[in-house]
Amino acid sequence: QVQLVESGGGLVQIGGSLRLSCAASESTLSAYSMAWFRRAPGKERELVAGMSRTEVIVKYSDSVKGRFTISRDAGKNTLYLQMNSLKPEDTAVYFCASSRFSGYVSFDPNDYTAWGQGTQVTVSS
Repeated sequence: QVQLVESGGGLVQIGGSLRLSCAASESTLSAYSMAWFRRAPGKERELVAGMSRTEVIVKYSDSVKGRFTISRDAGKNTLYLQMNSLKPEDTAVYFCASSRFSGYVSFDPNDYTAWGQGTQVTVSS
C-alpha cells in the first residue's frame, strides 16, 4: 500500500518561497509517476506539477511554470515541490499523489491511485 505524507505548507508573504515535501512509502518514487495537485477554495483539484519515475517527462501547469520546480530524492523516498515567487492565487491545499502509470504524467486526478492528506499553503496579500 502506497502511503504519502505532505509537509512544508504554511503562511507566506507575496513573493516568498516554500518547499513542500512528500514522504512516500519505500520504492514508490522508483515505481510510479508522481505529482503535486492543489485545490483552492471553490475550485476543482488541478495538477500543479508531475514527473515520470525516470524524470524523462516533467509537466507543469501554465500558472506555475517558471516559478515551481518538482524534484525527488529517491534514496530518501521523498518528492519535493519548490515554490518561488508565490502569489495569492497559489493559496490552496496541496496534495502529493502517485499515479498508476510510470512513464506518463496525467492531468486527470482519476489516474492517481494514492493521495496524501494535503498541506495548506496560504499566500498573504
